[in-house]
Amino acid sequence: MITTVIYPFSDSVVLVTGAGTGIGRSVARAFLEQGARVAVTGRSATSLHEAVSGFPAEQALVHPTDLAQDGAPAGAVAAAAARFGKLDAVVASAGTSEPSRIGDLSSWERLRRINLDAMVALADASVPHLRRTRGSFLAISSIAGLRGDWGMFGYNATKAAVNALMQSLALDLGADGVRVNALAPGFTRSRLTEERLSDDDFYDRLMDRTALRRVADPEDIARAALFLCSPDASYITGAIIPVDGGVSASSGTPRG
Repeated sequence: MITTVIYPFSDSVVLVTGAGTGIGRSVARAFLEQGARVAVTGRSATSLHEAVSGFPAEQALVHPTDLAQDGAPAGAVAAAAARFGKLDAVVASAGTSEPSRIGDLSSWERLRRINLDAMVALADASVPHLRRTRGSFLAISSIAGLRGDWGMFGYNATKAAVNALMQSLALDLGADGVRVNALAPGFTRSRLTEERLSDDDFYDRLMDRTALRRVADPEDIARAALFLCSPDASYITGAIIPVDGGVSASSGTPRG
């Protein structure tokens, strides 16, 4: 089990995007372990089937799609609602990261389209369903949306926009009983980070900034996602919660 806590998700329907790998896969499996019916989306059907392997077929819906394409977020929401009859929670984990620099905007369009535009479209499509269930929308953002990084302005800008989007939607939807939050992970083991984490020099410098002295596993983020979508978090909305081992607690001053 990803968590030792038992949440009352056995009657819940959850849509998880970016569920084929990394954080999204762990989130999907965490909800499945809790008895939820889970619709998973991502670009690779093979990866999505692997993500839900070991669970009953009637408990999961595999919906391969590229959320950066026009109409794809609405299609994913419609597929989940059609299969399971409702939607109680959306965990938006699909995203990408790559370097960017002013003077070369070749990555900007892709980062904005995947990290931000698809998030807006997903929220737009899912909110009518979440209003009916008084449900929860949770974005997997990043601590990169809280501060700047060298050579990463595009990624950081899109994640900062996601954070502001979640806070604004929390205000707009609170009267409807819909909670909207974001998790802001630090460096987490995934296919996107494995190359940098294999660099011993980078790893040592990262650990020098990390209070807990380890890199997050995707399950660390999944546990926080379960809590924020659960009744135990019923009075939490508009929150951007770092799950970063203490990285964002630092002012940036080097260790003495």
